[in-house]
Amino acid sequence: MFTSLSLSVVLSGLTAIPAPVLAPAATSSFTNNQLSIVSENDIVDTAIAAGDFDTLVTAVQAAGLVDVLKSDGPFTVFAPTDAAFAVLPEGTISSLLQPENQNSLIEILTYHVVADSLLATDVVGTKGIITVNGQQINVSASEAGVFTDRAQVTVTDIICSNGVIHVIDAVMLPASGDIVRTAARTNRFNTLLAAAQAAGLADTLTNGGPYTILAPTDRAFNALPEGTVESLLLPENNDLLVQILSLHVINGRAYSSQVVQLSEIPTLEGSNLQVTLTGNRVFVNNARIIGRDIDAYNGVIHAIDTVLLPSAGN
Repeated sequence: MFTSLSLSVVLSGLTAIPAPVLAPAATSSFTNNQLSIVSENDIVDTAIAAGDFDTLVTAVQAAGLVDVLKSDGPFTVFAPTDAAFAVLPEGTISSLLQPENQNSLIEILTYHVVADSLLATDVVGTKGIITVNGQQINVSASEAGVFTDRAQVTVTDIICSNGVIHVIDAVMLPASGDIVRTAARTNRFNTLLAAAQAAGLADTLTNGGPYTILAPTDRAFNALPEGTVESLLLPENNDLLVQILSLHVINGRAYSSQVVQLSEIPTLEGSNLQVTLTGNRVFVNNARIIGRDIDAYNGVIHAIDTVLLPSAGN
């Protein structure tokens, strides 16, 4: 069972690179004109009193998170209604409530919680919000409404004694695939995955982490001099291959909103990558980030257009 103390330890270890939680986004606003609702109760008791969150409250109890969400916080909870839980595939809820699935339930519930108090105006000012789960919720705002991932925010700013609740119409599910499976599904990183397998790093990227992967696309590898990839895959060049691949791995999750706040990033290879901004383009050394924030269970992937190579000194 999580306690307030143990959760604070989890929060402190979510990412190896400190940076703001929020990323700038286009200005928009919520479509509902509701004023803030103020409750003297904490988040849990407020949800119980509302009567529309019975399934959520039951899940929080089964996950052992009641004491956490009744602590000082502050927290922001994106709260799915009972109707939102009801549209999940039959048997999903009863399965998640089983003791043997508690870890999975915690992963889902903490994906709906932010360790900060964010009002509606804060939410619409972002592109992404990093959750207690460690993964990032994507935020989009338009005339159609405000969405967190694919869930629409229907009621905002229920102010509690230890945070705020926003009501959403769907249960958000965090990424469940590991880095290797996630990269494979995109069909953009086949050469990188073959190289990781040859270097003996595939298991680390499957079971370790969290990591941030600066992933060269297949086109990036194809731009290397002819025969380079084939040479690197030879057993006698394994040490060099490991060195090159390690230059593309960062310890901890670093989302694009965090990367752009940095001037350099330490890699597992041991050297630092220089971060530069040119207009709305982000570069790490000479590689441009062309695909951002691909979430995996144990990290995040950014696609880059160039294979990073160790300096001559290394």
